[in-house]
Amino acid sequence: MMTVAPMVALVTVTYRSADALEAMLASVARASDAPVLSFVADNLPGTDDAKDVAERAGADYRAMPGNLGYGGAVNEVVRGIPDGVEWLLVTNPDVVFDEGSIDEMVAIANADSRIGAVGPLIRNEDGTAYPSARPVPGLGVGTGHAVFGPVWPANPWTRRYHAANAVDHERDAGWLSGACLLVRRSAFDDIGGFDSEFFMYFEDVDFGARLGRAGWRNRFTPTASVVHTGGHSTSAESSAMIAAHHRSAQRFIAKTYPGLRWWPVRASLALGLRLRERLARRLH
Repeated sequence: MMTVAPMVALVTVTYRSADALEAMLASVARASDAPVLSFVADNLPGTDDAKDVAERAGADYRAMPGNLGYGGAVNEVVRGIPDGVEWLLVTNPDVVFDEGSIDEMVAIANADSRIGAVGPLIRNEDGTAYPSARPVPGLGVGTGHAVFGPVWPANPWTRRYHAANAVDHERDAGWLSGACLLVRRSAFDDIGGFDSEFFMYFEDVDFGARLGRAGWRNRFTPTASVVHTGGHSTSAESSAMIAAHHRSAQRFIAKTYPGLRWWPVRASLALGLRLRERLARRLH
């Protein structure tokens, strides 16, 4: 019998996420009629039974040498994936795939060789849609949303930012959520994968922005869908996550607006982010 070589390699990063991991890996079979190689990168090995869960599901378990962060762990695993794999499915361990969703994302991507990444409709557990396909934040709307969004959700910048996040039709986006993202392997290699300096948060924003600058399309499709149960590995570490989010935001700003001429902008935004961080900690 002829063996079909997998076109898709799934890569997930776990950090005390074994309970969620089991359901995610179990859902892969119904999401694709073709074989899918699955890889589990463990950023905190030995603290739960993620290794046993991965091996029971037939996934390749990889213990990371330390906590490499999300993008860093994905990059580490991708380096060891066979060259013949055409697609990388980067996903959180707390995602559950709907029937046919992986095959649908591959079909959308295959329709245009310029498509570098495809993102599905991501639903929360209550059935509401998560805004997973967004514009790359600019100085005006992006700054207002970043600074005021968590403390003044009805602010005009956040409203404008969310208005650009339609989930009812297929469209291009500035970036796609790293919670579930199908990436063309050649596009991943073209831009050097994720920037591992983003330990957590903004690695997907930066990834999508760099894909776009390199001439690739980020494509959102609601015809493929997943459920994101959310927050398993970070719920007990919210203070640290607030700090990580703001560090990553500052790094994204520094990358987007480099050089001396942008120093006043970087300094002003850094001050705003520090004030927001302090307020977020008080409100937590």
